[in-house]
Amino acid sequence: MTSPESLADELSRSGYLTDRRWRDALAAVPRERFIPGTAVAVPVDGSPRYPIDRDVDPGTWRTAVYTDTAIVTQLDDGATDLTDGIGDFTSSASAPGIVVDFLELLAPMPGDQVLEIGTGTGWTSALLTCELGPEAVTSIEVDEQVAKDAAANLQAAGLAPNLVVGDGADGWAAGAPYDGVHVTCGVRTVPHAWIEQTRPGGTIVLPWRPGFGHGHQARLTVIGDGRAIGRFSHGSTYMMMRSQRPPAPAPDEGGDWRESSTLLDPRRVVRAEAGAHIAIAGLVPGLFGHGVDGGRGTFQLWLWDGEGSAARVAYDPQYTRCGVEQQGPRALWEEMESAYLTWVEWGAPGRSRFGLTVTTEGHRVWLDEPARPLPVPE
Repeated sequence: MTSPESLADELSRSGYLTDRRWRDALAAVPRERFIPGTAVAVPVDGSPRYPIDRDVDPGTWRTAVYTDTAIVTQLDDGATDLTDGIGDFTSSASAPGIVVDFLELLAPMPGDQVLEIGTGTGWTSALLTCELGPEAVTSIEVDEQVAKDAAANLQAAGLAPNLVVGDGADGWAAGAPYDGVHVTCGVRTVPHAWIEQTRPGGTIVLPWRPGFGHGHQARLTVIGDGRAIGRFSHGSTYMMMRSQRPPAPAPDEGGDWRESSTLLDPRRVVRAEAGAHIAIAGLVPGLFGHGVDGGRGTFQLWLWDGEGSAARVAYDPQYTRCGVEQQGPRALWEEMESAYLTWVEWGAPGRSRFGLTVTTEGHRVWLDEPARPLPVPE
């Protein structure tokens, strides 16, 4: 049977749900109240996405609602009809497992004031409100229509947190100071406003998505001198904050491509453990990229930095060396190759050994302790 109770049981078995108060909140604010009748279900196990329609097939709709499944509620910032099912995901009800995992990571105490970045459907706001009370929760959403729908969902559920329409990157100074900031969208750069608006000792939990490879769950503690410091824990893939979406690769219009080759298989870099990708993010700032499998065992890797540098690396099982093409002021493949091999030289440390320090000057990734920041190229 699919119900709030069966969902809580599933999340408990998977290890996401360990705190009784969030189990109680799951029962108090059933997820079905925050899911539209028509949407796109995206299973967390990597299975193909599929459309759901409460009127046409209520059983499939309810199964998606009460299993650990993300449900996309908007495509292309609302420009594409959800019934088409094809487009960029731009708003969703996140999978319950990662929702509960972030709430347990935030670990708010009674009396805490929490700022949520990204209201979405309103379900996470509802869970926070159920636990802390409406006067303790402020949620900000950049998309007016998404915010309107969330407000209707929350009102129908009898809940009234403080809802704001605006850019979450600015936080919400009117409600500061906060004890916690709960971020429901991927960020590459932690806005300093969140640190300024959080009490010393307060917590910021967020999905850190630096631009290449894995996303990472981060828990930062605000120090009170303009800094926030914390470690990475688990993986986390969220839609990017709108103001921090990655730049598109530069159009390939010929240009001065420098040709070379490498013995390093780019697949080993792309498919490396999460720790490798954190090291690359720290050692090669501003890097974006993705890889694609081709026919006959081939593989292509594209890299770019949004400022005129780009690289292409081609693996073909018929050849010992991989072809490399680079353009622009930076040699992006060579920077990535060096960073990956440096990570190997360090003993291939895993995700949990890395952390992040955020200051007014920017970000620094560190290994094992904040006093050991990764070197940044001049």
